[in-house]
Order: sequence, then C-alpha cells, then structure tokens
Amino acid sequence: MRYRTLDNGHTSFEVSTLCLGTMFMGTRTDETTSFAILDRFVEAGGTFLDTANNYNAWVGGHGRDSEDVIGRWLAARPEARDRVRIATKLGAAKKDPDLPLANTPPTNFQGLSAEVIDREARESLRHLGIDHIDVLYGHVDDRETPLDETVGAFGKLVDEGAVGIPGISNVALWRVVEAREVARRLGVAPYGAVQQSYSYMYPAPQPIRTNWASPELLDYARSTGVDGRPGLTVMAYSPLHQGVFVRDDKPLRDGADNPASRERIRVLRQVAGELGVTPNQLALAWLLGGEVPVVPVIGASSVEQLDELLGAAELDLDDETRDRLNAA
Repeated sequence: MRYRTLDNGHTSFEVSTLCLGTMFMGTRTDETTSFAILDRFVEAGGTFLDTANNYNAWVGGHGRDSEDVIGRWLAARPEARDRVRIATKLGAAKKDPDLPLANTPPTNFQGLSAEVIDREARESLRHLGIDHIDVLYGHVDDRETPLDETVGAFGKLVDEGAVGIPGISNVALWRVVEAREVARRLGVAPYGAVQQSYSYMYPAPQPIRTNWASPELLDYARSTGVDGRPGLTVMAYSPLHQGVFVRDDKPLRDGADNPASRERIRVLRQVAGELGVTPNQLALAWLLGGEVPVVPVIGASSVEQLDELLGAAELDLDDETRDRLNAA
C-alpha cells in the first residue's frame, strides 16, 4: 500500500491511496463479510474508510447501516481506531421520510444548514462510536443555504475537535472556490476534500454536470497546497462504474453511455490483457498515477474482490502505456 497526505492548511494527516467504500455494508453485504473485508483492508495497509449517513436506505436499510457496521467493527477491534481515518457524509438523507429523493427539485435532501450539519455530525459520531470524524463531507451541495452558514458550521465542528477536515461532494467547481474564499474570510478551516464521480471514462458533454470531477477541478486541485491556497484533494467515487470494465451486462450510467466510453473500455481490456493485470486494476492505476493523482473510493462485496482491487495500489504505468490509454 502507498500513502498520501491530506492537508487543508489547518489539519494534516496521512491516508492510504486507496479508500475503502462501505456503502452496502449492513445490507447487501452481511456483517460477517463486512468485518472480513475491513480486516483484510487494514491487514493490507489500508487506512481510509468512507461511509455516509444515508447509505443503504434505498436497499432496505435505515441509512446509517454502514456507519453502524464500522462502529461495531471498531468496538470489536479497538486497536484499529488508531490505524484508520474515517470519512462520512451528511445532507443527502431524506428531509421528509415520507417523500422520495430526487435529483431535480423538489429534491427532499436534508441540506447543509447549520442545524443539520451539527445534528447529523453528532449522530454520525454516535453511530460510529468515535470522538471525531477525520473527513466530513457535505454529501450534495445546497445552494439554498448561504455558504457563510454552511462553511461556518463545518468550521465550528473543526474548532471543537469533532471534525478534522471538512469536504464537499457533488458540487460545481465555482462553488468549491467560493466556499474556500468564505472560509478564509470567516477564519475557519476550508474544504480540503472534494468527492466526485470520476473514472477512466468520461461523460457526454452537457451544459451543467456537477457530480463529475472536471478537468478544471483537477487543475484547480493541482494549484493548491501553496501559500495562500490551502490544499485540496480530489476523491473519486464509482471509479469502476459498478463493474462495466469487466462485465458486458453492466449498463453505462450517468452520462457515460457514449461511443468514446465504449472505445476506452475496449482499449482498457486489451492493454490489461497485454500487461497481465485486470481491467479494474488498470483503471485504478490510471487514476492513482495521473498528472493530478486522485484517491479512488473502491467498493467490494467479498474479500476476493477486495484483493483484486488492492493489486492496483502499487501498479505503476509507464509513459507509453498511459499515452495509449489516454489516446483512446
């Protein structure tokens, strides 16, 4: 396993370059299997776990199922808390439990008001059984709440020691920049992490797409970590698109269903075969070693799946291979 430092100019710590996503732990992935996956990840040197306060709600869970699994795992292995960094998210659970969620108004998201941030963060601490959250994301940007209120609420939790680094997910770049300027003006900790959908495939162009890591976001992240511009790390969720790189029966979702994506999958599989690695390993290595390295959030439903993905952690691509993948 390899490691990198998360640093927003206020808080700094090291994490593994692969982050373990725990979305379906507690529902589709039973607790015994979840514990085995967590144990194997830590045994392999993994130190970064990712969850949220609303995962599993759409597959029969109550929302905090994966937080509860992590909490029980930590309680059973108290030595693990000093070895792992935990990220969770708030703001995208249902505001009204009797109404559905939607990506268009009315979304029914809880949002990122100061009251929601404070309440939900403390609930996450309770469910996880920990005294601080290493990275706390706003799960979905909330444009109806003033940035001063949202950023100030995250900053208050950091000042209290309840949160290490604040972050944001599913957000437009200009909102990230403005939020970090607000943090500077308020004198509080800025967003130091942005979690977006990102992979070897790209979505079809459209006027507004705020959930993908755009080239402009990566370029902005690359410019940070210097005086006057606190560090910002990009995390990539769904880096393997639920299996499309290795399974033809999996649909291309969320704007990725286009001829360019299908050509990139073809080339990815061909190059992987020539290198003697799996397409999943190659796709992750492409992310890890890019001009602007990101932290992929990987998911596994078995130890065997996890072992495959762990093989990408130290897979280096030479310039010729990377150029060939990029040219597809």
